[in-house]
Amino acid sequence: MWTRRGLGSMLATGVAAARAAAQGNEAANYPNRVVTMVVPWAAGGSTDAIGRVLAARLSTDLGQAFVVENRGGASGTIGAALVARAKPDGYTLLLNGNSTYAIAPHLYRLPYDNDHAFAYGGLLASQPIFMVVPKASPATDVASYVALAKHSPGQLQYGSAGAGSSTHIATEMWLGMAQLEIPDVAYRSGAPLVQGLLSNEVSMAFQAASGVLPYIRSGDLRALAVSTRERSPLAPEVPTLHEQGYADFEALDLLALFGPAGTPAPILHRLNAACAAAFAAPEIRERLDTLGVVPTVQPPEAFPAHAAAESAKSRDVIQARNIRVQ
Repeated sequence: MWTRRGLGSMLATGVAAARAAAQGNEAANYPNRVVTMVVPWAAGGSTDAIGRVLAARLSTDLGQAFVVENRGGASGTIGAALVARAKPDGYTLLLNGNSTYAIAPHLYRLPYDNDHAFAYGGLLASQPIFMVVPKASPATDVASYVALAKHSPGQLQYGSAGAGSSTHIATEMWLGMAQLEIPDVAYRSGAPLVQGLLSNEVSMAFQAASGVLPYIRSGDLRALAVSTRERSPLAPEVPTLHEQGYADFEALDLLALFGPAGTPAPILHRLNAACAAAFAAPEIRERLDTLGVVPTVQPPEAFPAHAAAESAKSRDVIQARNIRVQ
């Protein structure tokens, strides 16, 4: 004889099984119409460039159009808010970096709950960050830049791709380690920052590989260091900050995929696998190498631990350096 509790348990199990079967069928038929991939930054930036490469390949591999929609502003949080409010069916996605999911929550009053507003498609890619100076700079390595800054108090400025960007936080982390105080000139994005370096408006910047590699290779900018623990194969001649006395320094510009909370897990896993396959294609790898992007696809379930670690590191820098946004 079945008890009420036993019958309830059977019903709950049956409902869960039916829901899982429905989601599995939905994922098998996904996508069957246009998918919007929101890039919460202006067109022409590194996230936009990667998004368009990825969207074109996913359109081919999955048989439906993936369309990039740029919604910039407030360190990516305007575009993120748009996705947070979208229907959780896999047809509105967010391609976003650690400046939004790990840094912005410590700087902005967000219009969404950062811990619960999204479902995770997983980490997709990373970029090393280069410490660069104009070619006319007398600094040839990190030590000589530190010496220049200490002998020219109040005369140097560094550039950032905007308050709260991953490169801004990386710069402030290094300044704290170097015990330097240099004011920030915040540009609207990476492209005008690079122009500021080329025209000697600022003395130094930390910038993601996609924005500066062509200028490092042409000699128009000089790379003093790279932010990774090991030298980057993109520019193996550039020493790490670790090699130059900053043993605990590591910073990356990261890219991950999100959907609104409630997006079915099978769809997110299908997207994750499709992104991994896209990045493995030789012609896509060649394009990513040109952009300075390293595929680092991880499964969706690995993302919460990664995001928590990145968030804690960013929080510590923001608090220690007393960083605020206007």
